[in-house]
Amino acid sequence: MNISFEGIGQWAATFSCAEVREGELVKVSGNGAVGPCGEGEDFCGQVISMGKGGDACAVQLGGFVTAGYTGNAPVPGWCGLSADGDGGVKTDAEGRQYLVAEVDAAAGAVTFAL
Repeated sequence: MNISFEGIGQWAATFSCAEVREGELVKVSGNGAVGPCGEGEDFCGQVISMGKGGDACAVQLGGFVTAGYTGNAPVPGWCGLSADGDGGVKTDAEGRQYLVAEVDAAAGAVTFAL
């Protein structure tokens, strides 16, 4: 049996952006704009597509996402996460709590609900 969390509860919005890439977790950086997160910062969502000119992007704000992680592996269940400063996440006891559904230690990836 294959398990997939893709698309469950997904919703997104378009923002202006600079210096972000697809798959990166981002923060609101100004009026209607998103930018990269620094290490330990909270994030609002994940870039799921870039506009042709690179000055706009669609950001998934809800539902399940899969992101890379650094440091200690997150644990399934409720887990504190924050940005790792490189587009992914890291475990953070003081970070916002997210529902972690799956951890792939071999790939260094975690699937969680925003």
